[in-house]
Amino acid sequence: MEKQVIEIGGEAVGVVVPDQDRLKFVAVKYHVWDLDSKRFNSADEVRAAIRKLMNDPAAAARRAASQNLTAA
Repeated sequence: MEKQVIEIGGEAVGVVVPDQDRLKFVAVKYHVWDLDSKRFNSADEVRAAIRKLMNDPAAAARRAASQNLTAA
């Protein structure tokens, strides 16, 4: 098993790297930071977790707040 880039909507948001018998997600974009270092069984499971996170209102509020801080 090798590392694999995870893209959502054509944008690279992280990579998965082998970690014992699972895959560890390494986030490279802030909007998926909540999943950083989490372990998954497959790349498809990572993508599903990202989609769920992107539809989470609390996560959306955190993303908006962070964008406001960086824009200031």
